[in-house]
Amino acid sequence: MNPESFFEWCLLIAIASVAVSQVLAMVRLVKGPNTGDRILALDTMVINAIGLIMLLGVAEGSEVYFEGALIFAMLGFVSTVAYARFKLRGDIIE
Repeated sequence: MNPESFFEWCLLIAIASVAVSQVLAMVRLVKGPNTGDRILALDTMVINAIGLIMLLGVAEGSEVYFEGALIFAMLGFVSTVAYARFKLRGDIIE
């Protein structure tokens, strides 16, 4: 097995693993017993989506995906904090 083929197999396994993790987080989002579990599942889904974007960037060999993942990470963090604050306090802006 040559190194290029090994790299492609490892990349395929990594994408499949993160995709399965994304599906499991989605199940927790739908089925979660309380709001805290749903917020954590949503944050986990954001992290998994960032991982998938990064793996796609590695697979395609393009740097544009990494910049998109960075922007998605910032938006995901702000939206998770805003949603958690809304659920805990009832408002976002004090």
